[in-house]
Amino acid sequence: MVKILFVCHGNICRSPMAEFVMKDLVAKAGRSGEFHIASAAVSREEIGNPVYPPARRELQRHGISCDGHAAHQITRAELDAYDKIYYMDSSNARYLRRLFGDAAEKCRPLLCRDVADPWYTGDFGATWRDILEGCQQILEESVC
Repeated sequence: MVKILFVCHGNICRSPMAEFVMKDLVAKAGRSGEFHIASAAVSREEIGNPVYPPARRELQRHGISCDGHAAHQITRAELDAYDKIYYMDSSNARYLRRLFGDAAEKCRPLLCRDVADPWYTGDFGATWRDILEGCQQILEESVC
């Protein structure tokens, strides 16, 4: 089983969008049993909060539910337990290095460019497209 964790600043926009997009893609590919997929934050500011309403609406536009999500901060146990950890931007990478030092080298960006934070840009559609692109690449890379 491939264990994937998506990470962003607060775990209310980008990383849960990636979590639920990836879950949807693997389900549609008939491969749900091959993956364990989750998301987390690098910060503590949104702990316990659900997916941000505009992010939830963007997922719903594509037929994806994110019910039951509650933001949490990544732990050392998660860093150790997940095979692949994808962060959304260079700021997330700095936080991961601050939290975990050299162990954060295990983490990599979702794309070769930052996934813009829609909390600031307001463009949840652009974030959706970037996340979909990254998740599709992950699924293609995991074909046996």
